[in-house]
Amino acid sequence: PPVEPVAQGNGEAITAPMPGNILDIRVSAGESVVENQVVAVLEAMKMENEIVAPRSGTITAISTTKGSTINVGEAIVYLT
Repeated sequence: PPVEPVAQGNGEAITAPMPGNILDIRVSAGESVVENQVVAVLEAMKMENEIVAPRSGTITAISTTKGSTINVGEAIVYLT
């Protein structure tokens, strides 16, 4: 069954730079990431765009699900 997204997490939100569909979430809550690690894949205008972590840290929450539509500025994951 799909996991319900968390409305808001602690830390810095990594947001969608453009509207599109979430093709994949490549991290999970509590996971440590490094700078420029891919956290999600966003499809926009028939192109797959990798959304990367702006810095190293820990994912505190995931606020969307695979297959969902997202708008500009909406949080995908939260990073501390």
